[in-house]
Amino acid sequence: MIRLFRFGTLAALLLAATPAALAQQKLKYPKASPVDIYDAVEKPAVPIGGVEAYANYLGDKLNYPTVALQAGVEGTVETTFVVEKTGYTSGWTVTKSLSPECDAEALRLIKAGPRWKPAEHRGGVVRQRVTVPITFKMPLGAGGAAPQDPAAQAGVAAGAASSSAGPQVVTPDEPARPVGGTDAFFEWVQKNQKYPALAWQRKIQGKVMMEFMIEKDGSLSNIKPVKRLGSGLDEEAIRLIKASPKWEPAKYKGQPVRQKMVLPILFQL
Repeated sequence: MIRLFRFGTLAALLLAATPAALAQQKLKYPKASPVDIYDAVEKPAVPIGGVEAYANYLGDKLNYPTVALQAGVEGTVETTFVVEKTGYTSGWTVTKSLSPECDAEALRLIKAGPRWKPAEHRGGVVRQRVTVPITFKMPLGAGGAAPQDPAAQAGVAAGAASSSAGPQVVTPDEPARPVGGTDAFFEWVQKNQKYPALAWQRKIQGKVMMEFMIEKDGSLSNIKPVKRLGSGLDEEAIRLIKASPKWEPAKYKGQPVRQKMVLPILFQL
């Protein structure tokens, strides 16, 4: 009887203490592993400056590969990467390929892009896997309609004169294009190109990205390089654009409008 009494007393004390102990216990989420990568989180990672600014970055900095441009390649490259806890990105891969040149350009854009605000999950900062599509749309109007948004464009922006509030950005019904077509334009560039002696001696090759405005009458103005190579190549690219034939201007609702264009001038030894 003594043993039973002692056991019963101990059991009663444990039962009496258990509710109080549970009442004071605080349930917490398990801490996230520093090496785990999340696909779904409570608060996703976002580019610093916002999504719109990031889309503008992609549109402004995209350099359409000359080989893809000449071959008429357009479409979307899907890139996947990890936004680290620091906001930097890593593990860049192409999960949907378009062409080797476009894939490489898409990865260059992502790697060189701005930092992100990292994701948050279960009360802490975590690593997140992010997918961003990069769309390549022919800037000369060949093969489809003009781009609709900053992330999808390759340096094209049409401007129609409007009120004193400034130019109105529109999507032309008929984008500007060289007289005779895209192929004829690049053939003319290659035929008339003069490789600068200094660049030849230094074995410098690559592409100069040229920006210019196609006026309503098809003439070209505001010609300037936006990506330079130096050693006389930038000046030669400017000369080529200035000397090139007129273009067929863009049209919006049947009326000619001014259109900004960005295209590469390739220099290859």
